[in-house]
Amino acid sequence: MSAHVLSTKAKLLASAALVAAAAGAAGLGTFGSFTSTTSASQAVTAGTVVIGVGTGGTANNRLSVAATGVVPGDTIQRTVQLNNTGNQNLASITLTTTASPSSLLDTDATNGLQLVIQKCSSTWTEAGTAPAYTYTCGGTTTTVLASRAVIGANMTLSGLSAVTAGASDNLMATLTLPASAGNTFQGLASTVTFAFTGTQRAATNQ
Repeated sequence: MSAHVLSTKAKLLASAALVAAAAGAAGLGTFGSFTSTTSASQAVTAGTVVIGVGTGGTANNRLSVAATGVVPGDTIQRTVQLNNTGNQNLASITLTTTASPSSLLDTDATNGLQLVIQKCSSTWTEAGTAPAYTYTCGGTTTTVLASRAVIGANMTLSGLSAVTAGASDNLMATLTLPASAGNTFQGLASTVTFAFTGTQRAATNQ
């Protein structure tokens, strides 16, 4: 009886050893598989969106020329060239105007300064001396911003060529102090900043 039990245990141990050996051999076999690797590369360059104005003080940017001694009914004309110097077309160009220092000249939307912006299809012809400039257009004149209070945010400028990469627009901003401006406007001062913003074209497949 005792001999039979020992013999059975020996058989079980032998079977377990064979199974372990077979598993080890199978594990060693996984290191012999075939492989193949390939690769490709793609260059990606981002576009540029750049909107700019002419050099301050020149005929391409008279916005920096101050106006003094303005009385009700006066107009102030200033030209500026708007340039798309990026390599991408734009969806839109907007204008935001702010004032600092500020006064009733810019805060009174009815009796304060009023702004209109026009575009000339050619170059504006300048006459007069600083700061009393006047301008005539030898081509076609179109309005890109209708008359409104001088201060505004994200005002869309319509019909601009500068939405196309490499193109420019010859603009003239006209500020008018309405005849309705009363004595409370005497001696006031405001400095108006014009900020043009170009927004990228709609995204597409490349």
